Amino acid sequence: MNIYQSEIDDGLRDLVLSNNTLAWNIVAESFTPEINIKSSALEKIVAENKDQIDLYYLRSILVSAGWNKNDDVFHPQELWNARNTPEDKPFNFMHDERDIIGHITGNTVVDKEGNEIVSDENLSDTFNILTTAVVYTEWSDSSQRDRMKKIVAEIEEGKWFVSMECLFPDFDYALIGEDDRTEVITRDEASAFLTKHLRAYGGDGKYDNYRVGRLLRNLSFSGKGLVSKPANPNSVILDRTGSLGGEEITYAKEITITESKSYFKEKEMSDSNEKQIHDLRAELAEAKAANEALQEKVAAEQQAEFDAKISTFEATLAEKDTQISALTEEKTALAEAVAVKESNIESLTKDIDETQKELAAMKKQEAMMKRQAQLAEAGFDADEAIATVEQFEAMDDDTFDQVVALMKNKGKEMPWDKDKEKEEEEAMKRKAMKKDAKADETVLEEEVETSEASETDLESVEETEEVAIAEAVGEDDPAESLRAQASEWLGSVLQSVPKEN
Repeated sequence: MNIYQSEIDDGLRDLVLSNNTLAWNIVAESFTPEINIKSSALEKIVAENKDQIDLYYLRSILVSAGWNKNDDVFHPQELWNARNTPEDKPFNFMHDERDIIGHITGNTVVDKEGNEIVSDENLSDTFNILTTAVVYTEWSDSSQRDRMKKIVAEIEEGKWFVSMECLFPDFDYALIGEDDRTEVITRDEASAFLTKHLRAYGGDGKYDNYRVGRLLRNLSFSGKGLVSKPANPNSVILDRTGSLGGEEITYAKEITITESKSYFKEKEMSDSNEKQIHDLRAELAEAKAANEALQEKVAAEQQAEFDAKISTFEATLAEKDTQISALTEEKTALAEAVAVKESNIESLTKDIDETQKELAAMKKQEAMMKRQAQLAEAGFDADEAIATVEQFEAMDDDTFDQVVALMKNKGKEMPWDKDKEKEEEEAMKRKAMKKDAKADETVLEEEVETSEASETDLESVEETEEVAIAEAVGEDDPAESLRAQASEWLGSVLQSVPKEN
């Protein structure tokens, strides 16, 4: 790329030489080759290898003729000449050439309605280059495969865009005046002072009531990248019917090639390049002097405004300090009140816990007394009822009520009732035997008093007495036996009671 003296004087030499590539973010949307696209232009550029399970297909507007928001200008003829250069170029992730995720499969030129443009005759200044691409979805690396699945899902959610990449070895200037016409100024020694006004090289994009843009020459598209959503209100998307959606791109109404003198409002230019350079440099010097004077004036005004702001800020700061002190005192008082409340809450909590424990004990006592009353109604004496209630304390109320109800229904047919009668009969028999034995003993004593008993008879009497006493001493407690039988019967009853789900 040629570098001119004005650009060297303005310190732009290295910046101009290094900044000869461009990336422009626009929207991408997925599509499937089976969609019935009305436009033959869209059908034409669908990838030849359709329906591949390891490819994800998408299409996007790569670039549009006219101005973009960065004041880079795509001249219709330049764009037409570069229309075939995107094909077979890499599709990377976030403009990282080491992270290739697919490639561009086709391209064509379409108008705003999506109709194919096949000739540059009467070429419109509001056309687009439409491209299709594929993303590689299958990878031997499982982490990369998962990553691509996530990216594809986010593309379908509208979270990703494409950014075109292009090379340009040279550029000219495009200017829009008050009549809204775009004029092109050839970049040469006489006009190179305009470079510093370009936004691409740090300028504000304006000069002498003109908007100045960089018109790219000899374009060659080198690929495109998948990027996150850009802050570009004129991003163009394709909907699934193949038509353009989203907001309109701002196009120049007309682009014409003119002589340099048309830009300078019909000022007469000398045939001598040296005179032209001298005049331009003089204008530049005047502009610099005016700019320096303006900067000094603005600096003085800004200093006065700054001093006033500092004074206001200091007063505000003092007021804030007073408010902070008051708030700190209020915070301390509030903390003390909170501490008192917390102490009261802790004390109340302890009282509540003790009350709940007492209430639980009372409820337990009440429940046990109720069960003892139920057992008493079923035929248990007081001691048996207390022992049985303690033994089956873990039993729920519904089951206990069912057991007592069964006891009441059976009445005298309780299994232990018959055993109790039998034990009473045996006890009476044993009591009678004891009386008989005592009587025998009395008789024997009387006989001994009246006559001497033989040793054999005495031994027989002693043996009979020992047997009777042993039988009397070895007798089980009837209450314990009854309680054991009641427990065994309750266990069998509980097994027969249906369990609730």
